[in-house]
Parts: sequence; C-alpha cells; structure tokens
Amino acid sequence: MGRPPTRPKKLKDGYYIEVRNAGATTGIKIRRDTEEEMMLAVKDYEKSKEVVILGESVNGKFIHDPKVVKKK
Repeated sequence: MGRPPTRPKKLKDGYYIEVRNAGATTGIKIRRDTEEEMMLAVKDYEKSKEVVILGESVNGKFIHDPKVVKKK
C-alpha cells in the first residue's frame, strides 16, 4: 500500500452544497450544474440535514462566502 494523497481534490466547475448531520463539523459536498438544481437539492436535504451553500466553483475556487441553512 502506498501513502495517502496530500493534495486536496480539484473541484469541477459548478454549484456546491455541503450536507451534514446537525452538530457535525464535516459533511459531503454535492455538485450541481445550475443554481436552480442546487436550490432544489437544498430544499430536499434541509428537511433532515444541515445544509451549507458553498456557492459556485470556478477553476477550483469558490466565488462567494458560504451560507448555512439550518434544518426546520
């Protein structure tokens, strides 16, 4: 077995959200092609999870600051 990678993964261009359990510090990043698709995913996941809208990624960097959406 080799050693684990040390470089962070490169992100594809698109819109990202992070979905995690309430009170957790890390979660899973989910990518969507359009902002409308991202907002539909936020509505689905916010019913049971905490959602952080990371925003649009271009060339591996995010354009805006993240926004936290708490579950209802």
